[in-house]
Amino acid sequence: MRTWVVRAGRDGQWEREALDEGVALAGWREVPDLSGATTREAVRVAVEEAYPDEGPYTQGNWTGQLHRFRNEIEDGDLVVLPLRSGVVAVGEVHGTYEYGPDRDGAPHVRHVEWRVRDAARERFRPDLLDSMGSLLTVFELSRFGAAERIAGIAAGGTDPGRPDADEFAATLTEPARLFEEVRRRGTDQPLTLSVRDLLGVWNAQRRNATVVEEISNDLALRGLVTVPPFTEGSLDSTVAVLPVGTEPGEERTSDLTRSGFRGVVAESQDVAYLVSNLEAANRKPESVRVGDSLHSAMTLMVLRGYSQLPVLDDDDRLRGVVSWESIGRARMSAADVSLAAATVRAREADRSDDLLDWIPEIQRTGYLLIRDHDHRVCGLITSTDLTEQFGTRVRPFVLLEEIEQRLRRAVDAALPLDRIRAVVSPRRASRVHSAADLNLGAYGHLLKVPENWSALGWSIDRQLFFDALEECRKFRNNVMHFSPDPITEDQLRPAQGLLDLMRSLDPHV
Repeated sequence: MRTWVVRAGRDGQWEREALDEGVALAGWREVPDLSGATTREAVRVAVEEAYPDEGPYTQGNWTGQLHRFRNEIEDGDLVVLPLRSGVVAVGEVHGTYEYGPDRDGAPHVRHVEWRVRDAARERFRPDLLDSMGSLLTVFELSRFGAAERIAGIAAGGTDPGRPDADEFAATLTEPARLFEEVRRRGTDQPLTLSVRDLLGVWNAQRRNATVVEEISNDLALRGLVTVPPFTEGSLDSTVAVLPVGTEPGEERTSDLTRSGFRGVVAESQDVAYLVSNLEAANRKPESVRVGDSLHSAMTLMVLRGYSQLPVLDDDDRLRGVVSWESIGRARMSAADVSLAAATVRAREADRSDDLLDWIPEIQRTGYLLIRDHDHRVCGLITSTDLTEQFGTRVRPFVLLEEIEQRLRRAVDAALPLDRIRAVVSPRRASRVHSAADLNLGAYGHLLKVPENWSALGWSIDRQLFFDALEECRKFRNNVMHFSPDPITEDQLRPAQGLLDLMRSLDPHV
């Protein structure tokens, strides 16, 4: 048995019909009878033919919802209908999909026996209520044991909650507030915030695969999308959080299409090291315009210390680059040349391109122009930007390596091999030939043995050292999981502090 939320229209306009007639209804009235659409692909074709002007993201979203309604909901499953009055109806599905062409606006039908028509919200725990908060019309309640809990409510009881409800409640409030704010604003005044602040809603500081998957899943479950994808740009880049899962309105288009953002929604939000992850790619460079004088360009280059300037048209689109090299080459044939004569072609990358693919070009020319989704110049990356970025990323690894090297030296000098091997499992012991074969976590276990700690001869606070070592271990695990975001000074400080302590304990190494 599975449990599904099926809303009665994007504004709840078919609630009374659903309850009185014992049905669950789905709109998308332009989509014809799906009785023969037994696969997702068949549903997709019907959706694309019905809404050819929608983008692939919206078409895919609507396909998923109608596929669930037509093919995945089965006889005996439970259906939850949150009502505008604040109460919740719960029923059991009977039979298969039907098509009702005479129904006004909601021709797609599943028959339901409503067990409970007015369950008060107080009968549901906060995490289950939050799971119902999606903007999607049709979606499954699959998390946190929802099916068994809803079945209990359908039988007249109350939600028993999750065994780990206290732990979950600690992280529930902020995402719930975000979702409610997006729902309240709609697409007329979309919620905008920095990527950094969006991550903070989930108590995260950097984008690694685990964080991105969690946030992406939570947004998708509630019919939301970020524009541009929150995996693009730097932590200070701004994204809008928009609803995409609601049914088409009276205009027969999606909220996303009406908002004007459809063209910049990505198909996926995979973590990658994108061009836009560099700050310089999101900072519009100074430029000259087509028709400006060469003297203006040269003066600006001298004042700002630039080696080159992009030449843009009135729409901020790239027409070329003027540089000291191009000026010199142009003047080889004539002393008095125009900006146009000194302008040369330049390559430009999209913000969503993989940065690694463009490194050879930056190394060859010293720079790379960046365009946004509207093909307007939005940034300029130089060799210096690359050096600074990758220097920042290398520093944590160098710092951690020195900490481990100093621990290895100290342990190997103070402890015999049999004591070092004692900290690992008997199966691995034969493969341990020195402290170099231990990880940071193993050092903590090793040195918590009193005689091992005493052998080091360190005159420092034992517990403070172990606390710092554990914090460094967590920091190392975080660094080893790929993220496009740099480590900040605040994040580096605990590891730097432990290294300073290790250097003071053995200043001659």
